[in-house]
Amino acid sequence: MNNDQLSGIIDRFLFQNSETGFSIFILQSKKQENATVTGTFASVQVGQEIHLEGSWNFHAKFGKQFQATTYTTALPTSIVGIKKYLGSGFIKGIGKVYAEKIVEHFGADTLTVIDVTPDRLFEISGVGKKRIEQIKQSWVDQKYVAKIMVFLQEKGVTSAYAAKIYKKYGHDAIAKLTQDPYRLTDDIWGIGFKIADKIAQNMGFALGSVQRIQAGISFTLKQESSNGHVYQEIETLKEKAFQLLEIESEGHKDPMKSALRNLHDQDKIKLITHLEKHFVGLSALYGSEKGIAQKITQLLATPITHSIKPKEIYDSLQKAMEVELNEEQQNGITSCFDHKVSIITGGPGTGKTTLVKALIKVLEEHNFTYKLAAPTGRAAKRLMEGTRRPATTLHRLLEFDPSTMRFQQNDSNALKADFLIVDETSMLDIFLAHAMVKALSLNAHLVLIGDVDQLPSVGPGSVLKDLIKSGKTSCTRLAHIFRQAQNSMIIQNAHKINQGEFPSSSIPDCKKDFYFIKEENAENCFPIIAKILQTIIKQHHIAPGNVTILTPMNRGATGTQKLNHDLQQFLNPAATENQVTYIGTTYKQHDRVMQIKNNYDKKVFNGDIGTVHDVDLDEKLVVVDFDGQLISYAFDELNELVLSYAITIHKSQGSEYEAVIIPIFMQHFMLLQRNLLYTAVTRAKKLCIFVGQPKAIAMGIKNAKQEDRITFLSEFLTENLSCR
Repeated sequence: MNNDQLSGIIDRFLFQNSETGFSIFILQSKKQENATVTGTFASVQVGQEIHLEGSWNFHAKFGKQFQATTYTTALPTSIVGIKKYLGSGFIKGIGKVYAEKIVEHFGADTLTVIDVTPDRLFEISGVGKKRIEQIKQSWVDQKYVAKIMVFLQEKGVTSAYAAKIYKKYGHDAIAKLTQDPYRLTDDIWGIGFKIADKIAQNMGFALGSVQRIQAGISFTLKQESSNGHVYQEIETLKEKAFQLLEIESEGHKDPMKSALRNLHDQDKIKLITHLEKHFVGLSALYGSEKGIAQKITQLLATPITHSIKPKEIYDSLQKAMEVELNEEQQNGITSCFDHKVSIITGGPGTGKTTLVKALIKVLEEHNFTYKLAAPTGRAAKRLMEGTRRPATTLHRLLEFDPSTMRFQQNDSNALKADFLIVDETSMLDIFLAHAMVKALSLNAHLVLIGDVDQLPSVGPGSVLKDLIKSGKTSCTRLAHIFRQAQNSMIIQNAHKINQGEFPSSSIPDCKKDFYFIKEENAENCFPIIAKILQTIIKQHHIAPGNVTILTPMNRGATGTQKLNHDLQQFLNPAATENQVTYIGTTYKQHDRVMQIKNNYDKKVFNGDIGTVHDVDLDEKLVVVDFDGQLISYAFDELNELVLSYAITIHKSQGSEYEAVIIPIFMQHFMLLQRNLLYTAVTRAKKLCIFVGQPKAIAMGIKNAKQEDRITFLSEFLTENLSCR
């Protein structure tokens, strides 16, 4: 039985994990020497008085420690404690300097003044109205966050998301969680079913309750949508939901039926019958996919209004283009005028950009209006560089309004353009594609450019593939590799991989822009990468900051997490005063970082890459530079960022890098497939280097089978599907 007790003031933290709450701190004890304390704590700050119960133990490396099992806290009462407490920076507007000033003035009454009569802070030199409002709000926020932390801890859940929960629900947070804890999985990014379910079960929700099963079904469908699927076959869905809920199907068939019926009656799910099988999908996903099909059908049914003839197009091309177009390209351009919806697809070096430039010149000569767009900022930037015409992201073009979470350009406020040309359309998921087609007038032409052999979109659906499969839209495939592209081993090897052949390290009459460094041991990967950065990269006159490591997965010796840690030490080793560690990752000035979720308020999106501009410890902010746009992140928002010296191949879609290094080992075998390797190679602009096992690369190239996503866009365009 633990019956040792210890009291004192928290002097400083040696370690804090905001995700789990586990902390190690130095305690200034009232009765004995300073002690090292370990344990799990919710909402404790430097300077706070704390009473601990637990036991003493001896750590081989760190010596004598007090392991706390329970604790109670109180606001500090001593001058020293109050200074430490406020100086820790947990109250916005008060850093070390102002903590010193305020405590010198108010002494032991400081915290009472902040809590009860905060306007008295005007008595402090340099404290203005804006700072006082900031302090007031932060003080109130912290009190409520602490309440939520205690609530979560009582329910056996770590307090990492308390600040986000408060930000979402405000003062109603605990009431809303008590009513329906499963809402967390929809409302708070990063909270999965297990956390919400733990709260629910500690509140008395029965394992087989209909409400719990409903939540399990919804979460299963949401999880499958993150794997690209829009629907699930109903029996498979039940099986996966039972597995998630950890209950047997026998004995719970009736609650499962009731849960599905309730979700359907609440219009949260749709049921679709196809080839005598029954499928279930979230209503929002069904609505997007069905909406795309309906608008495409309307566009195709609306007569073409222009009168430009093929001969006029050919004449314009002959006059305007410095480079002669081949027959495929010319056919692709005429199809854009002959059809309301046209797709141009092809691999690297097949002339997609040249085709778009030629199309633009014809449009301009004949006074057509047009817009250029792409799914991501990096893809839009590449389109703009390739065409020397303004291009933007679809989100910006469609004018997304974060206050309403809707696009302002829509079916009642159409884009003013005769042609919408969208690049990198293999990246389009059904949500963005639906918003895009909704914003088109029925007289507009839609031109979709992309490489259908690349990885599909990160979000749900297979828009480009399904449109081609339907046969309803015009599709031009560019296959010829142009002479200037034939000179590149990167492009030659990309096509080899796509045709199921092993890449070559030596191709006659090609520039040496592709290397394959064989290595059997994945543990040796980083030392090889470091050597490459010091040798081959320098020989090609490429700055290390312009090199990106593309790897299949996040975990393991060659995963993004390990490589980013090692690369940060190698490329940005300097420790500074202004750095912060959040859930095991340190962020400091000049670090390369990536946004990993769409944040509509900040207008930064999943996959956007930036550089840490500043870390403000007083304001608890990390400021990131995204192509000249400075975006601030509160410390509790840092789970939206990861280091991006190394990124997954999936996250690299739509981007182009000066040089890429691609580690491929057998430990990746679950993910190795042809389109993954093909996508990775096609990201390289000047230099591509494979590092790894020949066997692993051969396995990936051989595996041309990719799991077909369960979608019905093609069928909605060609059949009359039964839906209810």
